[in-house]
Amino acid sequence: MTTTWTAARVVRDRNAGLCLAGAVVSGFGTSALWLVSGVWVKDLTGSDGLAALCMLAMWAPTLAGPLLGALADRFRRRPLLIAASLLMAVLLLTLCTVGSPRGLWLLYAVLFVYGAAGVVHDAAESALVAGAVDRSLLGDFNGLRTTADEGMKLLAPLAGAGLYAACGGAGVAVLDAVTFLLAAVVYAFLRVREDRPAPPAGGRRGRTAEGARHLWAHPVLRPLVLAGGVTMLCAGVNGALVHAVVDGLGRSPAYAGVLYAVQGAGSVVLGLFSGPALRRFGERRLAAYGIAVLSVAVALRAVPHDAVAWGCSAAIGAGLPAVLIAALTAVQHRTPAPLLGRATATARTLTFAPNVLGLAVGAALVEPLGHRVVPVVLGAALAATAVALSQSSASAERTASRSPSDANPA
Repeated sequence: MTTTWTAARVVRDRNAGLCLAGAVVSGFGTSALWLVSGVWVKDLTGSDGLAALCMLAMWAPTLAGPLLGALADRFRRRPLLIAASLLMAVLLLTLCTVGSPRGLWLLYAVLFVYGAAGVVHDAAESALVAGAVDRSLLGDFNGLRTTADEGMKLLAPLAGAGLYAACGGAGVAVLDAVTFLLAAVVYAFLRVREDRPAPPAGGRRGRTAEGARHLWAHPVLRPLVLAGGVTMLCAGVNGALVHAVVDGLGRSPAYAGVLYAVQGAGSVVLGLFSGPALRRFGERRLAAYGIAVLSVAVALRAVPHDAVAWGCSAAIGAGLPAVLIAALTAVQHRTPAPLLGRATATARTLTFAPNVLGLAVGAALVEPLGHRVVPVVLGAALAATAVALSQSSASAERTASRSPSDANPA
């Protein structure tokens, strides 16, 4: 089965194609706003610190993933996606009133709600996709979504910057609002039968923690999610070194944009091949192979050579998404439908939250240790993670295959 043919199967599947279209449309607006919000604040205040708070406002709700993910299990997922998209469209239009530093509170508030809605959206979409898309296509869908996300990260910031130069921040806010409206229309055309979720049982704290308990108790999901968290921690440290690496190459700071573009191209390619790779290797082995590739690429960033830097960036772009796609697909395959929203949101929190800590650690280490020592240490840590994951007991797969929690009746 060729990669092209499996990609065509995903696009031809009505629900899969529509879910992918919704992700592409809303992702375009998100990527544009991600860049412009910081530039907007910088222009209004001249403060780098206040500009950096934009990213903090959007990322902070990720820490509440288990709590927010519970919403995706309390309501039918398609109406929830439509409602969240319409809410964000309305809120983004309020940013048209921000024209001075006095309006920054509104910008930060909208960005915070934006991040929270994004957590709910991702959890609900993952759960909806698991029920609306053929199970054999889940790996291909997740890979194509990664390809689309990375493609948007390459194109949308340029479009957002151009629109910001012409129309200011309000113009980008309107663009993002329109993309959310289009996404709501796309989700409205989905043909999926959803039963009303059963009334919640037990206390709120217990229901929220149920997703975490499922992940921890599952012999396949626990090592995958833990490996994903360690990988993203190392990736955060690595990301904080990019400007030091550029300095080591003797290039201007703008050269970092070239390395990011090459990394994005690596992720695009990996996304196209992830479905066949998952069928061939399985989630655990694909994740281990991705971490191994990442370990070599990160360690070789210590070599001050342009060709090596390009190759490392492409390999990082391919290795990192392999872990994330494998973990998400495993959660979708091995989680009961009523629990999938909480499990997905919890897995994303455990995976992505360490990235923020890694960025802070990397920023603290780059000056005293330099950009030659830290990549080698990171490479060793990632290699150890890959070995630990690959050597996890094969009986875990057999145990999970007999476990009733693997059934996803969605």
